[in-house]
Formats: sequence, C-alpha cells, structure tokens
Amino acid sequence: MGKLYGLIGHPIGHSMSPVMHNGEFKELGLSHHYHAFDLSPEQLEDGVDAMKMLDIQGFNVTIPHKVAIIPLLDEVEQEAIDIGAVNTVYKRDGKYIGTNTDGSGYLLSLLTLIGEKNLSGKKILVIGAGGAARAVAVSVSQSEVASLTIANRTLEKAEELSKLCQHYSVANAITLSEAETSLGQFDIVINTTSIGMSPHLDRMPISLEHIRSGTVVSDLIYNPLETKWMKLAKSKGAVTDNGISMFVEQGALAFEKWTGVSPDRKRMRNTVLKELGGY
Repeated sequence: MGKLYGLIGHPIGHSMSPVMHNGEFKELGLSHHYHAFDLSPEQLEDGVDAMKMLDIQGFNVTIPHKVAIIPLLDEVEQEAIDIGAVNTVYKRDGKYIGTNTDGSGYLLSLLTLIGEKNLSGKKILVIGAGGAARAVAVSVSQSEVASLTIANRTLEKAEELSKLCQHYSVANAITLSEAETSLGQFDIVINTTSIGMSPHLDRMPISLEHIRSGTVVSDLIYNPLETKWMKLAKSKGAVTDNGISMFVEQGALAFEKWTGVSPDRKRMRNTVLKELGGY
C-alpha cells in the first residue's frame, strides 16, 4: 500500500508540486500519492494535527506557514533554524521533523549551472531580504564565496541578513541604488524578490546598465519562464537561469528525505515545464 505525502499552504492552487511529485511516483513505480491541502493561517494547528492523524509520511510547507509551523513540529534541523523557516517535514521514528531544502536546493542548481563544486572566489549579490533570500543567502554563504552582498529596498533588513551570513563568510549590506552602480564587480547576481512575476511583467528588481558580460544572473521567478529582467541580462551577455532549477532541486531533496529514493531531476524539470507550457 502506498504512502501519503502532501503540501500545506494558502493559496496552493497554483503549485506545481503535486504534478511533479505524483509524476515521479508513477515513473518510479511507487504507489504513493501527493496531495495539496489548502490551510488558512487559522487552520494551521488543526491541520498539522490532521496530517499526523492521517499518518502522512512527509509534506512540503509553503507561504504563509513556513515560520508559523516551527513550534508545531517535534524537531527542527539546524539549517532550517538558521534560515528561520521550514519548507519540508519528514517523519522519523514517529516524530515530525522540519528541514529546509530551499537553500540547499538553490545552491545545487547554481553549482550545476556554473559547473563547479563550490562557489570559491565568487562575489555574490543577493537582491531581496525576505524568506527566499534568507534560504539562498545562508546556503550560498557556506560555499566558500569570496564575498556575499545583500541589497534590499529596506537597508535594515539587508543588514540583518548579512549579519546572519557573517557566521559563514564575508558579508555586507547595500542599498538597491548602490547595487546598480557597483553591479560590474559581481560574478553572480540573484533576484529573490517577486518583482517581474506575472502579472507585473514590466517591472525589474534593479537596472542592469553596469552589468558585465559573462555574469551569472539568476531569478527565482519561473512565471513567466523568462522575465523582462532575464531577457535583458541575456542580451547583455549574461548567463541566465530561472526559478525552475531551484524548484526542482528543492523538491528532489524533499523526495529523497521522504522515500530514500533519488528521483530523476531532468524528468521532474520536464514535467514542470510541460505543465507550464514551456516544454
């Protein structure tokens, strides 16, 4: 008999996780099922109790529950504590344990893109200081970077995140305007904000006037598959990648946590692309 896995969030109708995980269960001959549960913030505590009653073996957590779920779990792994958010829960010895595969998933996707084992010597710029930025910055800062710079509309939030990352690497905070004028000094530029996401397709997180050819420009957005910002970066000679790589990698790491089986990441990516109409 198959096991039940899932996703909790609000809203969750747009999520690609069910089609990605159920598709991979089918391809691997596993009789498991992945179901999305729409839980409002007021329903979260009862919802987690229900997940336990249903003996769900693992589930993903998305907005707005990534922080609020922490006190409802039996244990939380250190990486999730550092990031301050949980995106994956797995069951071990009767306990529900929270972890975070967003940051590690992003790092793996970035290393695959550049063909390196780590980010040694790289100067990184992260745009944004929200939840996604925390996951990306904490993980990236642990990969031997030369420096990590956080740029955000609110400088205080960027400074808070840079202080956290200083435990692992040289890190500092700057304004968005400072990021624009100093863009040429960075090897990798990462947008963790929602600026440019559908339906606000004409917006861009920062100007790319000073970017140099060969810079890696990464955008966590994957709807649209290529933002206006990414198109412009590509036209200026940058190496670009959208958010599907991170989405697939974080999902694959969760899949491995739950099942002990390594999924086919290329197949998962193609499943998502096909669903989004970009196959």
